[in-house]
Amino acid sequence: MENKFNLTREQNIFVAKRNIVDYIWKSANLEGIGVTYPETQAIYDGGVVNGLTVDNIIAINNLKYAWQFVLENEGIEYDYKALCQIHKLTCDKLVLDENLGRIRTTPVNIGGTKWTPQFPIESQIKEELENLLNQPTKTKTEIAIEIMLWIMRRQMFIDGNKRVAMLFANKILIDNGCGIITIAQDLQITFFEKLIKFYETGDNTDLKEWIYDNCIDGISLNN
Repeated sequence: MENKFNLTREQNIFVAKRNIVDYIWKSANLEGIGVTYPETQAIYDGGVVNGLTVDNIIAINNLKYAWQFVLENEGIEYDYKALCQIHKLTCDKLVLDENLGRIRTTPVNIGGTKWTPQFPIESQIKEELENLLNQPTKTKTEIAIEIMLWIMRRQMFIDGNKRVAMLFANKILIDNGCGIITIAQDLQITFFEKLIKFYETGDNTDLKEWIYDNCIDGISLNN
């Protein structure tokens, strides 16, 4: 699985900043946060939006701050600490403080399937993440997609796992100039169908290839 884009980090950040509201809007909708693009833009700009719940407004602002963390911190390790920090930023004021930036201590159910994720153990999470990061025969793009899907299926946090997964994967992609994962509105039904299949089987092959073919944004540079 080759890298689809070969940018500098600065070029990749330029793409991200140019489309940041769109990425936030799509990510929010992927988690069932019902906001329109104009509402997302208004919240991002610090405006007042009537008719939305407080939680929806908080969720959008949290995504804004999490994206700032991704774009402004070049030298951080892609480790468990960074994963928890992204969860803190995306779920601040949306989950209890005792669950913020910590792996869950209660069971969870997944909508649309009878499959239930295994209980997370910190030492196992750290080991699995380290193994996924250290795959010398794979490109950064493939590693980022695999880690994103692993976080989604692992369901290590009480809430916000898809948001955390995409942000963490995009941190890897952006730092290495490989583009940005974003799932368009008209592709989200297909994504969820494939995600449920992945949850139930543990086989990420189909979903990984679909993400690669349909969900990586970037710019092609002329030589």
